[in-house]
Amino acid sequence: MVAVDITLKYILFSQIQYLQEKGYEVFAVCSPGKWVKELRKKNVFIKEIQIKRYILSPFSDVFSLARLYFYFKQEKFDAIFTFTPKPGLLGQMAAKVAGVPVIINTIFGFYFHENTPLFQRKLFILIEKVAAQFSTFIFFRNTEDFQTAQKEGIIKESQAEYIGDGIDMARFNPERFDVDFKQRKKTAVGIDPSKKVIGIVARLVREKGYIELFEAFKEVLKKFPKTVLLVVGPAELGKKDSLNLGTIKDMGIEKNTVFLGERADVDELFALMDIFALPSWREGFPHSVMEASAMGLPVITTDVRGCRDAVVDDVTGVIVPPKNSQKLAEAMIHLLSDPQKAVAMGQEGTKKARKDFDERVLFEKVEKKMQVFLR
Repeated sequence: MVAVDITLKYILFSQIQYLQEKGYEVFAVCSPGKWVKELRKKNVFIKEIQIKRYILSPFSDVFSLARLYFYFKQEKFDAIFTFTPKPGLLGQMAAKVAGVPVIINTIFGFYFHENTPLFQRKLFILIEKVAAQFSTFIFFRNTEDFQTAQKEGIIKESQAEYIGDGIDMARFNPERFDVDFKQRKKTAVGIDPSKKVIGIVARLVREKGYIELFEAFKEVLKKFPKTVLLVVGPAELGKKDSLNLGTIKDMGIEKNTVFLGERADVDELFALMDIFALPSWREGFPHSVMEASAMGLPVITTDVRGCRDAVVDDVTGVIVPPKNSQKLAEAMIHLLSDPQKAVAMGQEGTKKARKDFDERVLFEKVEKKMQVFLR
């Protein structure tokens, strides 16, 4: 169960397929969205129940809670898996009241972090504590969230574990794409094949660090004027920090920036990049960083929870302070100035990804734990 269909498509689809291959009958719950039809064609049964992503939307939440309860009660599921904060709260509450025997929540990342104002932090911690009361078991995708949950008393010692995160290593394999493919693909998306490319794959919101990235890229162009910034990600117009693309015009980087929006061919687009950047203010465990590393790209990211777990500083990439466009620019210029080092970092990133980010290992751990509770 998730809030939006994009999570099913890009993060959980492989896990659904894995469980189906193992003989499980899998049902998914999410809000209505444009990917639902496509996912149904791929043999994913989806129940559409509107779930607002805002932390507090009481009237909508009560209605969603009621619909979830009646659905779970009707279907008599053996186990419910919830993902992301709001479904983690509403889904687990509904499942518990409906009598579902096994309720497993996965935490990709808490809403709060070290710089969250005290009142908000306390509120988010309280919500997580309440949600945990309905959990049979909780998986954590990064170590810092797991440690924070223990420190703040959100979980019981025997109720949770850190499990890591993973991606489809067969899909994000740089050996799939030769030089001819890269040149054709660059031309197809409007990039001169001879130009260096710095890329980002992230939702178009400010907390992903886009303003700092644009400011840093402006500095990059002073030294490397033929560099291209490739931006891949969906617009989030409903978010308060939604990105205004007019910003790039104000910064004078429009001619060197390519916006592709939401794409299903991100594996192919990673193949066009020379450097990957994700200067987020907050993350759980960033899939795009894992994917970029698997694809042999040096990664520049920020010293925040999740990001610093995915990158080994000065080995697989460069870690810079959040909200610091100067340090971000210095890191990009440094890697563009030393392409051999950039390539070496990318190679180390691929080694790390193959060792630590294989999703099949993750799926096996989850299934084994579920079987323990189903016996």
